[in-house]
Amino acid sequence: MPIRPLVVGNWKMNGTRAMLSEARAIDRAAQRIGAVDVALAPPYTLLHAVQAEAEQISVGAQDCSANDIGAFTGDIAASMIADVGAKFVLLGHSERRQHHGEDSALLTAKCRQALAAGLQLILCCGESAAVRDEGKEEGFVLEQLQAILPQAGEFSSSVSEVLTVAYEPVWAIGTGRTASSDDISAMHNRIRALLVTQYGQEQGEQVRILYGGSVKPENAGEILALPDVNGALVGGASLSAQSFMGIVLAATGSDAE
Repeated sequence: MPIRPLVVGNWKMNGTRAMLSEARAIDRAAQRIGAVDVALAPPYTLLHAVQAEAEQISVGAQDCSANDIGAFTGDIAASMIADVGAKFVLLGHSERRQHHGEDSALLTAKCRQALAAGLQLILCCGESAAVRDEGKEEGFVLEQLQAILPQAGEFSSSVSEVLTVAYEPVWAIGTGRTASSDDISAMHNRIRALLVTQYGQEQGEQVRILYGGSVKPENAGEILALPDVNGALVGGASLSAQSFMGIVLAATGSDAE
């Protein structure tokens, strides 16, 4: 069965209420492009407002707490994210790992909280330039992902309905550099093999694997046409409806120009 592409915009620590106009424009454009699933992960402060505006796109959070409720000042529980109508959460993004010291044990706890709240997961993995220069990227990424993948029995519905994986080579995030087509294909192929081993062929082959790393309208068509690239996790280019929807259009196989 063909996998429906997914393009996710991660706004990171960007966006005030003035950005709602961009979210509205993305939502309206997504309504006209029926062949691609489109999602936005705005900052917590805009989750409710973007969700209230969204008619077509899915809305999710960039992170969640490893705890449910209680004395955890500044944390946001997965149940709170679900309460505002959000559908998914990004976990394991390289910036969270790097700047907040998030390790596999913490991320596993976050996954459990997100699943318990009924949220879909987008699990991120990726290597640094140093790891790639040593030729150890495949082992590193697979070990990183394996450590946080939930067991099949932890999903309340089919694995492919809840889980998405995003491969984001750290050295290609916000740098203007993009991995070569061969690099992307090789890693996505290895991730696919891991998913099949973990969940069986029927489910493992249906989990979407996104590519993230300086994806732009200019390079999206080439990247999204690669085998086992089922969409994109987009950073800076998602802050503009025009550039973001150029990437979404590329995911349909059409010219993004």
